[in-house]
Amino acid sequence: MTEESKMVLRGDKCADIIQCISAMFNVSLELAADIFYNSDTSVLIEEGVADLHCRSSRYLAQCVWDEYKETHA
Repeated sequence: MTEESKMVLRGDKCADIIQCISAMFNVSLELAADIFYNSDTSVLIEEGVADLHCRSSRYLAQCVWDEYKETHA
């Protein structure tokens, strides 16, 4: 797999996670994107840590949301 194809797949995964955050927690896509891109989880996905990109988008959306709620409690 080329680096370019990996970037495309990662971008699609991020978009799916953002959509899930928006739908699951009834927030705007803009807020969902902000929450996602400011999360530690997004960094781990980008770095390929623990094959997080292989997990479902809904699972990762929940992880990101839990992280967001902990930091904004």
